[in-house]
Amino acid sequence: MSSLSAMEHKPSWRGWLHAGMAPLVLLAGAILVMLAPSAAAKVTCAIYIFTGVLMFGTSAVYHRGNWSPTAKATLKRLDHSNIMLVIAGSYTPLSFLMLPRPTATLLLWMIWIGAVAGVLFRVLWVRAPRWLYVPIYVLLGITALFFLPEFWAAGTVPTILIGVGGVMYIAGAVIYGIKKPNFSHRHFGFHELFHALTVAAFATHFVAVVLVVFA
Repeated sequence: MSSLSAMEHKPSWRGWLHAGMAPLVLLAGAILVMLAPSAAAKVTCAIYIFTGVLMFGTSAVYHRGNWSPTAKATLKRLDHSNIMLVIAGSYTPLSFLMLPRPTATLLLWMIWIGAVAGVLFRVLWVRAPRWLYVPIYVLLGITALFFLPEFWAAGTVPTILIGVGGVMYIAGAVIYGIKKPNFSHRHFGFHELFHALTVAAFATHFVAVVLVVFA
């Protein structure tokens, strides 16, 4: 199938949710960083927002464009790698601002080493089967469960929001992995539902970050 034909067979909503989310994250994130009351909050939030803009922006470019096979493979590597980075990016302000410093340091080392390893895995093996790389996203995302009591003690509402966002991310990953439910091949399929859940999950975590920053 030619690249043009592939583009014609994409659901009409493919990539638009992330295309709309990228500038919103940039704008809301810039305001958050400017208003954050401490240097630590500014830096960690900037990391979080950068990974979010990178994920949504790259996804929009990848899914909306009509690319050559070489460009498509490159963008696919970036698109899948950014999922690892946004997981680590989301953990960064939440861990640093909610947990005792030794605990936060341990968790962030674990998360960022895992994210970098995941990026290398996706870059070097772009054709890896979904059943192999989707669980890696999930395992990286649930690392915080080992530190749940510490998060809960630091803030009940933010911790609940972290959990709700995490459930939405996992649900999206499962839907992406099994390719169901597929509502409409022409307009809004399983991939669009996956994107919708990533948008909702990121927004939920953004609210958690805001609550923690201004607690």
